Amino acid sequence: MSRFQSSGPSQRQLRVGEQVRHALSEMLPRGEIIDPVIETTVISITEVRMSPDLKIATAFVSPIGAKDPDAVIAALNKYAKFIRGRVSFALKQMKYMPEFRFRLDTSYDNFAKINDLLRSPEVARDLDGEEDKED
Repeated sequence: MSRFQSSGPSQRQLRVGEQVRHALSEMLPRGEIIDPVIETTVISITEVRMSPDLKIATAFVSPIGAKDPDAVIAALNKYAKFIRGRVSFALKQMKYMPEFRFRLDTSYDNFAKINDLLRSPEVARDLDGEEDKED
């Protein structure tokens, strides 16, 4: 395997992604975006994934308490260029300001499904059976 083939993001992508996440997390609560959907929703930026060339930042968003999370994502994508301009000061060390894309973070839903499965009677029964065999 050559050094250019990687299974995951580089350290640089991870570091820049965290910087972008912090910049977004500081900018969004300030109320600079005049949109009723965004103003009435608490938005949590859970992760930012950077493209290998650092020109595209995909922000995974968890709208807390939103009735329609897809509307929040659509509003954030609508104002992506405005947001890009507002966070540019916090990311002035970057050669190119990344283009922002917002996606709904469904990882919490996946965790809840896995937790429910692990607590189901069928799985508990199977786990109890394995403990008996080991004794």
